[in-house]
Amino acid sequence: MQPPHAAPSRTSPLTRRSVLRGAAVAGAAAALPAVLPRGVASSAAFAAPPAPTYRTKHVIVVAFAGGVRARECIGKPSNVPNLMRIAEKGAVLPNVKAANLGHYGAALAIFTGCPDAQGIRENARGENPTIFEYLRKDAGLPAHEVWLSTTAGAQTVNFAYGTHADYGAKYGANLISTDGLFNAEFRDLVGSFGQVSVPSDAEAARVEKLAKSLDPKWTAGGKGDGLSNDPAANLRIQRYILEELRGDTSDITGPGAGDAKSIRVARNLFRLFRPKLIACVLQNADVAHGSFNSYEEVIRRNDRELGLLWDAVQSDAQLRDTTSIFVLPEFGRDASLNQRNGLDHGDGSEDLGKIFCVAAGPDFKQGKTLSAGVDAFDVCPTIAQLFGAKAPVSRGKAVKALFA
Repeated sequence: MQPPHAAPSRTSPLTRRSVLRGAAVAGAAAALPAVLPRGVASSAAFAAPPAPTYRTKHVIVVAFAGGVRARECIGKPSNVPNLMRIAEKGAVLPNVKAANLGHYGAALAIFTGCPDAQGIRENARGENPTIFEYLRKDAGLPAHEVWLSTTAGAQTVNFAYGTHADYGAKYGANLISTDGLFNAEFRDLVGSFGQVSVPSDAEAARVEKLAKSLDPKWTAGGKGDGLSNDPAANLRIQRYILEELRGDTSDITGPGAGDAKSIRVARNLFRLFRPKLIACVLQNADVAHGSFNSYEEVIRRNDRELGLLWDAVQSDAQLRDTTSIFVLPEFGRDASLNQRNGLDHGDGSEDLGKIFCVAAGPDFKQGKTLSAGVDAFDVCPTIAQLFGAKAPVSRGKAVKALFA
């Protein structure tokens, strides 16, 4: 897809000087072919058009994973009023194809653009690069600009990077797993040192100055090519963890608590770091196997947290007009209830294989339902395009119909 060019009024203010300069250039260009040998065309005739500049500078991806049917989301707006608010500012893609590759494989495909099956207990990293690696390496983003917040579990930490020889760990995302950050043992350990104290801004500034003067990599003038953050980013991360432990995120309990924490963490990280890309991987909807009612409760709870995330973006003057968001499940669920009054995922029905994607942002169509058929793994190259990067290993394509 060739993305739309930015409007001239946004990039080139029309002034008397620019008009005169444009006329001079046009005149020189018109005269140029006259001095070229016959049959030799001007190289300007073959020059590639300038790369478009997208208004999107930040992207949020919410993998509404755990197996969520469109029927309980965009098909039942009362369950997801906040998701529908986002849809009003963007577009709904109701014909997104998803393959039943297992929860891990299908969710991983959103980030790699490669639909590869993974076993239910598979705990090996994927072989393909993730969108985090593409942006770290090919778009040159430092580690503190790329974040991943996951619900919990051994598999979810593997979303941060793959094992591809040209990419890998040194281009991965900063990862926070809510199970690791907020488990009771860690809170008790911190609590044993007494009341958690967040340093003042002045104290933090002094510590940052000292850290810069002592860190060998910093004094050598390089930050390295790996995942490691620079000292200033590390200090902000430490401060963030202390704030979270002192806050109310760790006290979230009940059905879907892991998902709610993951979204809350993503919201707070986005507020503090304003990263270029932050992804949030949910999974508590898989409670549907045993209880349809609990499954819907998880959806509604996640929607509430999603609304708070969206409101935090909209209330920030800088982020409001520069942030795009994608929300989609990894696949759906069966068409009919099982014997436990729950929903499995294996019948091959349309409810399982056709999901939705809600996307909103400054470069996307607004208030539209787009009938175009796309794949869930098209999200990866779409994000790459927004940042002017390639996704060479991805088997997906940027979603052309989404752009305004």
